[in-house]
Amino acid sequence: MAKLGKTKLDSGWLAARSTEVEQTGIQLTTTHPPTSSSPPWMEAVVPGTVLGTLLKNKLVPDPFYGLENEAILDIADSGREYYTFWFFTTFQCKVSGNRHVDLNFRAVNYSAEVYVNGHKMVLPKGMFRRHSLDITDILYPDGNNLLAVIVHPPDHPGEIPPKGGQGGDHEIGKDVAAQYVEGWDWMTPIRDRNTGIWDEVSIYVIGPVTIGDPHLVSTFFDNYKRAYLHATIELENRNSWVADCTLTIQVTTELEEDTSLLEHFQTQHLSISANARTHYTFPPLFFYKPNLWWPNGMGKQFLYNVEITVDVKGHGESDSWEHQFGFRKIESTIDPATGGRLFKVNGQPVFIRGGNWILSDGLLRLSRKRYQTDIKFHADMNFNMIRCWGGGLAERPEFYQYCDIYGLLVWQEFWITGDCDGRGIPVSNPNGPLDHELFLLCARDTIKLLRNHPSLSLWVGGNEQTPPEDINTALQNDLKLHPYFQSSNKINEHLKDFSDPSQYLDGTRSYVQGSMWDGFANGQGDFTDGPYEIQNPEDFFKDDFYNYGFNPEVGSVGMPVAATIRATMPPEGWQIPLLRKNSDGSEEEVPNPIWKYHKYIGYSNQKVLDQIDLYGSAKDLDDFCEKVRLKL
Repeated sequence: MAKLGKTKLDSGWLAARSTEVEQTGIQLTTTHPPTSSSPPWMEAVVPGTVLGTLLKNKLVPDPFYGLENEAILDIADSGREYYTFWFFTTFQCKVSGNRHVDLNFRAVNYSAEVYVNGHKMVLPKGMFRRHSLDITDILYPDGNNLLAVIVHPPDHPGEIPPKGGQGGDHEIGKDVAAQYVEGWDWMTPIRDRNTGIWDEVSIYVIGPVTIGDPHLVSTFFDNYKRAYLHATIELENRNSWVADCTLTIQVTTELEEDTSLLEHFQTQHLSISANARTHYTFPPLFFYKPNLWWPNGMGKQFLYNVEITVDVKGHGESDSWEHQFGFRKIESTIDPATGGRLFKVNGQPVFIRGGNWILSDGLLRLSRKRYQTDIKFHADMNFNMIRCWGGGLAERPEFYQYCDIYGLLVWQEFWITGDCDGRGIPVSNPNGPLDHELFLLCARDTIKLLRNHPSLSLWVGGNEQTPPEDINTALQNDLKLHPYFQSSNKINEHLKDFSDPSQYLDGTRSYVQGSMWDGFANGQGDFTDGPYEIQNPEDFFKDDFYNYGFNPEVGSVGMPVAATIRATMPPEGWQIPLLRKNSDGSEEEVPNPIWKYHKYIGYSNQKVLDQIDLYGSAKDLDDFCEKVRLKL
C-alpha cells in the first residue's frame, strides 16, 4: 500500500515521435504499452526536453558544440508535429480507504494530453503552470499502472531570420513561454523551442483533506527584537462527509545533523464541509530575537524549518507540507536624489552587485547539483542579487532553495520582453501574449510556487517592456503591498488594524512594471541600459559614463578558459581572432566562424584599441585566454 507523500517519476521513461506511433493513448495505456527502447521508442529524459531526449539517444549532435546546431532541424522547417512526442512510463501505486492519489506535473511546455490506464485528461496550455490530476479512481487494483503523455510544442514557435535577431521573428511572444528559444544576441536558437515535460513529475498520496499552497510571512517590531510568523493555508475536503481536522504547525532549527530544536508548536481544530475548499489562517507565532536571514556578505543565511500537518479524526495524518523559511524584511524604494532604486534588508541598505540570469542550460537539464554549483559560483563572486531575465524562466524552487542558502537576492521577471512584445525589429506585437488570462493564470501560480523563499526580493513585469495594460494592472493589484510593508515607519506598529499579511497573494515585496521603469535605468522606459561591448578602461571613471542610479543590465566581453574552448569546439574553433586594420586606423577583430556563431564579443572596436594586444600579440589559444584573464 502506498505511503503518504510524494514519489518522483524521474526514471524509466520512454519517448517516441508521435507521427511514428500507431497506437492511441488509450491503447498505449491498456493493450499495447511499449516494453523496451526499440524503434520508434527510445530512452527519455524526464524532466527534460525533446531535444534532450534526442541528444541522449545520439539522434542529434550536441547543439552547443561547434556549429552542430546547424545540423539539427528547426521546428520552423519541420513543423510542430516533428517535435510532438509521446512519453511513456509505468508506476507502482495502490491505495484503499479514504486515500487519494494525485498525478502532478510542475510544468509542461506547451500543452499535453495525459492517459492513465486508458483514461484521458487534458493539460491546458502554458509553460509556467502546475497541473494536478486526481487519478484515485482509475488506478489498477494490482498497483501496476500505465502512464502516457503526448506533449505539443508552443503554438507559435516562429521562424529564425537569416541573420538571427532578438527573439527571431518574435512569434514566440504570442505564447506564454520562454522567449529566448528563438535565439538572441547571446544565444543560438533552440530547435525544439524547449518542448517537453521539462519539470518535475510526481505521484502524491494524501488522505481525505489536502493542504495547498501555504503562505508564510514574517513581521518585526521593536527594532527586530520581536517577530511574528504568519501562515495561511488552503484546505480541501475531497469526501462527501464533514471532516473534523487537527492542524499543527511546528518550527524547528537544525542544531547538527539529525538534531533539531523545537522553536514552536501550535495545534488548531476546525471542521471542513463535505467536498469543500477553505482558507485557514493560523494565529501568529511569536519569536523573540529570531535569527535573521541576510544577503550574501551581510551576515548569515539563517533558515528555520516550518512543517504544517493536517490530521482527520478517524483517519490519522492526511497531508503535510514542509519548507525552509528565513526571517527577513525587504524594502525597495526610489532614491529621490539619484532616481535609482534602493534596497534594504532588515532595515539595512544593500549595495546591489549582480547580473542577468537567463537559465542554467538551454536543454533545461536543471539538476540540483548544477543549480548548487552555479549559484554558489555567483556567491563566491561576491554577488548578492540575480536578475531572472524576462525572456527566460520563472526559475524553479530548487534554484530558489540554493539562493536562500547562499544569500542571493532574486529579481524575478514575468515573460515579457521588449523585442518580442512591441519594441523589436521587425516590429512585434505590443499586446503581449494572445491569451491574457492564461498569462495571469501562469503568473499567479508562479507567485504561489515561489513566494515563501526569503531570497525572492522583487517581481518585475518584463524586460525592457511593460506587460499590456490589463495584465500590468492585474499584477499591480495582485502584488499590492500589505500596509505593513508599504513604509519602514510601520516597523514599530502592531498589526491588529490590518488583515493578516499571509492572506495576500504576495504583499511582502515590490512589483515594478518593467526593467527600465520606476528606479531602473532612466526610469521612463527609454533604452538606457547597457553598454554591450568592450569599453576603454578609463571611461568607467568618468562622471558621465552612466547617468542613472541603477543599471538593470550591462554586457561585455567574456572569454572562457582554453580548456572550455577545446571541449566545446573542434580544432577549427581554436583559431584566435585576426586583427584587421580599418581605413580610419582602428583595429577590428575577425573571429573564426564558430566564435562568430556563438556570439563572440571582441576586445576592440572603432573606439577601443585591442585590449589583448596591449599585453603583446597572442601566439595561440592558450596565450590568448591567459591574456584575457589578465585583462579581467
